[in-house]
Amino acid sequence: MSKEIVCLKNVYVYFNKLPVLENINLSIKENDFLAIIGPNGGGKTTLLKVILGLIKPDKGEVKIFGKNPKEGRKLIGYLPQYTIFDPGFPASVFDVVVMGRYKGMFKGYSKKDKEEALDALKTMGMLEFKDRQIGKLSGGQLQRVFIARAIARKPKLLLLDEPTASIDPEMQKSFYELLSKLKEKMAICLVTHDIGVVSVYVEEIACLNRRLFYHGPKEAGLKKLEDVYQCPIELIAHGVPHRVLRKHK
Repeated sequence: MSKEIVCLKNVYVYFNKLPVLENINLSIKENDFLAIIGPNGGGKTTLLKVILGLIKPDKGEVKIFGKNPKEGRKLIGYLPQYTIFDPGFPASVFDVVVMGRYKGMFKGYSKKDKEEALDALKTMGMLEFKDRQIGKLSGGQLQRVFIARAIARKPKLLLLDEPTASIDPEMQKSFYELLSKLKEKMAICLVTHDIGVVSVYVEEIACLNRRLFYHGPKEAGLKKLEDVYQCPIELIAHGVPHRVLRKHK
C-alpha cells in the first residue's frame, strides 16, 4: 500500500474574515497523479500554498511527509502559476536549473549538484539546450526548464499550478506525457482547468470550490464537476478558464 505523504484534516483558511477554504480533508500518497480542478477563485492556489507552508491555516491540521509543512517542503518541487524573470538576464538554461540545488549563500554547487541538474534537463528533454540563454526559449521550453529546476532537488512531490498556461496546444500533449513518466519517481499534484488533461492523463481529481466536493478516481469525479461549477459539463469543457459569477439557469 502506498504511503501517505500529504494529509490535510478539517482545514480552514480565511482572508479578511471571508472563507477561502472550508473544512478541507485531503490525502495524497506516493506516486499519485492528482489534478485539482474548480472555478477561478475557488481556492486551488491557496491549497497548494497551504501544502507548501506558505499559508498557515486558521483551523485544522496539515502534515507533509509526517512533518509540519515548513519542514516537509524540503521534499517538494514547486512550479507557480507565474514565474517572473528577466529574459535579458545573461543566464544559461543550466544556470537556472542548478539553482534548484541552492543551499545558501557562499556554499556553491557541488559536482553532485551539477550532475543532478544535467539529469533533470535530460529527463525534461532539454539537455541539448543547456548552454542556451534562458530568454531565447519558447514558452513550452521555458516551462520544461522550470520543471527541471523543480525536480533537480529530487523531490518526492511535485506541485504544478496551471503548468500549461503559456504552452501552445501542440506542445501540451508531449508535456503531459513527460509528467506521466515523472510519476514513476514522485507524486504529482497539478492545478488545471483542462478537462481533457483530467480525462486522459491524471488518475485522481480533487474538485474544489472553497469546499472539497470530491476527491478520488477521475471517472466518478468528472460527474461531480457540475456540482462544483454549478453549470452543465459541456459549458465547463468549453470554458477555459471558467469563472462562475452566479448559478447558470
